[in-house]
Amino acid sequence: MADVFDWPLSDGEINFLWWFIQGSIMNPPTRWRLRLGWGFCERHAWGALAVEAAFRHGYLHGSAVLYHDLMERAVRSFSRSPLWSARMSARRLRTVQPCLMCELKLRRASGGVPDRALIDQGQDFSVLQAMAKRTREYWQEYVCGRCAGDGSSARCRPHLIEEASRGRAGDLDEHRSLVEKIASGVAVFERSFHWEYHGTGTDEYRAALIGAVGWCSGWQAGLAIIG
Repeated sequence: MADVFDWPLSDGEINFLWWFIQGSIMNPPTRWRLRLGWGFCERHAWGALAVEAAFRHGYLHGSAVLYHDLMERAVRSFSRSPLWSARMSARRLRTVQPCLMCELKLRRASGGVPDRALIDQGQDFSVLQAMAKRTREYWQEYVCGRCAGDGSSARCRPHLIEEASRGRAGDLDEHRSLVEKIASGVAVFERSFHWEYHGTGTDEYRAALIGAVGWCSGWQAGLAIIG
């Protein structure tokens, strides 16, 4: 796996993500791979969000579609049955495919996009940082306490799986409620790209997208970017 904190993204990573947001994200085999991998690894999940924000000037339609799908799947990984356990959810939440970008070894790839200005734009995280600053009051509650080291009971998917495997996942209802809240917010944000719902994607729902990326892949890389 690429070093989570080894910024900026390489030329090869920017090249991949440039084409990814042009339409590859909607390719059925790619979408299936992303479903099985719960998106990308932590580094590439946050990198993809930052690159889309940079190239689309904050118009995060592709990410909204992807994480709406993933968070709906996450909700279905929990059950309200009194016989259901955190370990059962953890089995449903496990990653069964490696990160597509890591598998292609793009961290050390240098070519692909001849336009230096395009590379520089993709490496500029300022659009995502501005959005995160503006929406912080909403996404703070989603941050994994293990990733942030702040004692919060919230957990990202990787840390929830780890703790569930040790019988230390805590209150399953609390984890389920967090997932349902993020999923609900992302659903509203994704719907806001439909013409008849234009203008409904408020900062609260943009924050849910940030929460979804963090929940699926982990928060440390994201916090290193957005503070």
